Amino acid sequence: MMKTHINWKKLQNGSDIRGVAMDGIPGEEINLTCQVAEKLGRAFAHWLHHKTNLSTLTLTVAVGTDSRLTGPSLKKAFVQGLVHVGVDVYDCGIASTPAMFMATVDEDYCIDAGVMLTASHLPFNRNGFKFFTPEGGANKSDITEILQWAARDHLNAISESGVVKELDYISTYSNHLVHRIRSGVQSKVDKVQPLKGLKIIVDAGNGAGGFFAKKVLEKLGADTNGSQFLDPDGNFPNHVPNPEDEVAMKSISDAVIREKADLGIIFDTDVDRSAIVDKQGNSIHRNELIALISAIVLEEHPGSTVVTDSITSDGLTWFIQTHLKGKHKRFKRGYKNVINESLRLNTAGEESWLAIETSGHAALKENYFLDDGAFLVAKLLMKMADLRLHNKELSQLINELPKPIESKEFRLKIKTKDFISYGQSVIAALENNLSSDWEKVSENYEGIRVQCKHESEDGWFLLRLSLHDPVIPINIESNVRGGVEVIVSKLKHILELYIHLDLSPLN
Repeated sequence: MMKTHINWKKLQNGSDIRGVAMDGIPGEEINLTCQVAEKLGRAFAHWLHHKTNLSTLTLTVAVGTDSRLTGPSLKKAFVQGLVHVGVDVYDCGIASTPAMFMATVDEDYCIDAGVMLTASHLPFNRNGFKFFTPEGGANKSDITEILQWAARDHLNAISESGVVKELDYISTYSNHLVHRIRSGVQSKVDKVQPLKGLKIIVDAGNGAGGFFAKKVLEKLGADTNGSQFLDPDGNFPNHVPNPEDEVAMKSISDAVIREKADLGIIFDTDVDRSAIVDKQGNSIHRNELIALISAIVLEEHPGSTVVTDSITSDGLTWFIQTHLKGKHKRFKRGYKNVINESLRLNTAGEESWLAIETSGHAALKENYFLDDGAFLVAKLLMKMADLRLHNKELSQLINELPKPIESKEFRLKIKTKDFISYGQSVIAALENNLSSDWEKVSENYEGIRVQCKHESEDGWFLLRLSLHDPVIPINIESNVRGGVEVIVSKLKHILELYIHLDLSPLN
């Protein structure tokens, strides 16, 4: 029987593994099969063995999935790969990405690693793997090594198989959140039911986040009637579980107004990202969410540094540095990039308690620098309970945040195979063709960020190369009506020389 060739490198997506796991979108070839998952199980066991110097016969791994249709079959195959080389497994069923990390640091269990099967907000036909040890999530280099182990194809089974046990760890994780909220509110707040009297609704988008309503909010006294799409369904029949998606955000905003709720909460598929909606139905995500959690963190740790990705607004910088008296460091896109930069700053002696992307990935020092959408919400709920003592609301904390008049993102496809070098040449050309009223921002860590100082523009843009795709994203903000259009017009004039760049989004 002929072996099917597997392009293992193509399965790497930064610090995750992702692939097409089932039919559903024309032109997409399945490359994440049960055969691949089984080999990944063996490969991960051997990678973990070399990392820990522990025999595979002594290792224990917790494995969970989000609601994707291919989750059960891929998990079964992956678990088979683990037990075939002697690893014991806790099958955690439907879980969340943060819960799978927390299992590795839970002193009630001896779990050496956690694995989450998820492809975050990607279409229903995708799936993937995220890996954790007690030191945190796998880095890009770790994923490369795991895939190299899988590609060797000589990881034979041993005679002594591991044991599989079921573990409802999402309940344990939920109890951990309940305890953190109860212990984190002020002394004058009801310590048992700090959310009593509040109506808070959850939109899980049929992902894995539905547990938060009953297992967390209701235990804290909140009324969760009106919550929507809590049941896991990998078809995602209502909307994409993604706090950045306009349809998803409108859905939870409409629900808050319809239900006369005090707060709305939305999670992505695997609950490592989140956003909220205030009682007026206003979305608090992207720059607003960063500003809100920054206000809370900088009150607790004055003068510390907030690390964000590169596309955050100038208004946010003013809010963090001038209004909150903290420091703001814009770094590279990618949640692992901002987390690792915050870790680096702390090691170098610069205090940093928050690393957060505009996408909703937020990691706090007090929570292992784990990007955990549910813990982010827990911090907001603690503050919400405290503010009620003074008849104040969460959204009041960001009243001073400047907002641009216009804000848009354009994604230009690169229509050539060597898209990385082509994209770099586009960035270099732009840098050499800046108009007199455009000024390159010196402190920038990817692509090129430019201040647009003409009165008809009064804004900025960031042009960069996508982390994984043949795409050049351009983020533009302006403080005047029509400013984005003026900036776009000048950009088109420079970029139109590049024939392999699809400029149609700019038209």
